[in-house]
Amino acid sequence: MSPFAAATRSVLVVQPDHEDPLDTFDSWFRDEGLTTKVVRPFADDPVPDVADAAGLVVLGGDMGANDDAAHPWLRDVRALLASAVEHDVPTLGICLGGQLLAVATGGEVSRGSHGTEVGAPQIHARPEVEDDVLLSAVSWPARFATMHRDEIVTLPAEAVWLAESSMYKHQAFRIGRHAWGLQFHPEVSLSRFVRWAEYIHDDPETTQRVQKGVAEFAATTRYVATATEPLARRFARVVRS
Repeated sequence: MSPFAAATRSVLVVQPDHEDPLDTFDSWFRDEGLTTKVVRPFADDPVPDVADAAGLVVLGGDMGANDDAAHPWLRDVRALLASAVEHDVPTLGICLGGQLLAVATGGEVSRGSHGTEVGAPQIHARPEVEDDVLLSAVSWPARFATMHRDEIVTLPAEAVWLAESSMYKHQAFRIGRHAWGLQFHPEVSLSRFVRWAEYIHDDPETTQRVQKGVAEFAATTRYVATATEPLARRFARVVRS
């Protein structure tokens, strides 16, 4: 870790989409003494080197992890993630960010075989969670908000598979000691989730699924928070350690 990172506890946050901010994690990180530097490549912010970051968070977005033709900067984000793993920078990839981490380290992402997963499904831990410094902070099984069309089909060869849902199995994994990919959204508030839902008009079946998903998240918001806050605070402590 560079002296700059150690002194400031600055976390580099890559926001790929204007509708996908750090949201609830912002206040929890500040409570834990972290500062953040947000870069927005969709707004032509250059993707920096990870060397001066105490940690890295890559957020979600509407694009796919391999949509380089429409979003050429995705190559830079994948390279950033690969560098973070190589240099053991504490890293958290959320939804698209988790998919980008998977692709950057040898995994495969494609359109989801079961359609859009949306709501606050129950996520189940695998035995490997017991020894995981981040996800052992969560009481399992847990509910997390989720909204995605694509899936991580194949994990990287070196990945430790940590959690699954009934619809999509690769919900969480770790690469190396301190890089985690999540398919779910522990950072999102209900109000933000409702805004996301307004953008989805794929077909009547998906629209109905989204409506049910919003209702599910609304009904379980308090329960969801019992998992999301411990996860955010534990990641902050991993960064500080």
